[in-house]
Amino acid sequence: MKFGLQLGYWMAQPPANAGELVVAAEEAGFDAVFAAESWGSDAFGPLTWWGSATRRVRLGTSVVQMSARTPAATAMHALTLDHLSGGRAILGLGVSGPQVVEGWYGQPFAKPLQRTREYVGIVRQVLARQAPVTSDGPHYPLPYTGPGSIGLGKPLKPIVHPLRADLPIWLGAEGPKNVALTAEIADGWLAIYYAPRLAGMYDEWLDEGFARAGARRSREDFEIAASCQVVITDDPAGELERMRWIMALYIGGMGAPELNFHAQVYRRMGYDREVDEIGKLFQSGKKAEAAAAVPDELILDTAIIGDEEHVRKQLRVWEAAGVTMMLVSVPDVAQLHRLAPLVEQ
Repeated sequence: MKFGLQLGYWMAQPPANAGELVVAAEEAGFDAVFAAESWGSDAFGPLTWWGSATRRVRLGTSVVQMSARTPAATAMHALTLDHLSGGRAILGLGVSGPQVVEGWYGQPFAKPLQRTREYVGIVRQVLARQAPVTSDGPHYPLPYTGPGSIGLGKPLKPIVHPLRADLPIWLGAEGPKNVALTAEIADGWLAIYYAPRLAGMYDEWLDEGFARAGARRSREDFEIAASCQVVITDDPAGELERMRWIMALYIGGMGAPELNFHAQVYRRMGYDREVDEIGKLFQSGKKAEAAAAVPDELILDTAIIGDEEHVRKQLRVWEAAGVTMMLVSVPDVAQLHRLAPLVEQ
């Protein structure tokens, strides 16, 4: 199993030590570095800037939001990064959620599965560069002939010849239908809040996609990259307390109360009662009480916290459950160096 460094998205200011972490990750044997976006910093810019100081690690987006760019624009970003990095780009895509899609990007959120299939298909056409790119829609019709069109749209091929027609596309997916679609049309799954004890359930979703006619991959050549807080510490209780606040935010506040995909993930794990309580408290402004309502076991289902021996053993559990890469976030180079001996060289 490999390690990937997850830089995430920026908070109020750019992270001060990201460039240092990226270089240290490559030196330590990490396989990849990923950047994310929400409604502030973008994902491609940091990878291009900080990734320019590296020569080996793959550079991935985890994830870029499909509603932020047309499929052709995203393909342009990906092929450009792939050329600049010498063929190290991974295009990680996700639908985000309705609050961001409709509130920030001003795009409709409906039919996310259909939109994903159509989006990926157009990106692959651009990267293949076999013919002018066209799409019957309905979400991303090319050429566009709808309202406001003057009828002069022309199918085009990219001017730049993509470095790799098979540039890997990974999808961020949380629900059963989305994971099955990912196994069918993508090269990898960016798994959020993966729980090894539910590996059998995930396998059913994945196998449904692998079994579909025309599926792009099989289990043997499909990557599963799980985002996970992996923390080597002599104070697990203190780390759990810190993470309670993060989990309360994602379960209670990152999404509309009636449609929060992160909350749904934990409901599938059997935490219905806890999710209800956390959401109610968080939405009423009682954030400290919401954090206190997050039980240890909910955190430890999707995180690894403890001394080095415990972390090493748990990594093997995740690997046995099918994970091929652990996407980890670290606060500083010191913590990265503590993880480094556990990286598969």
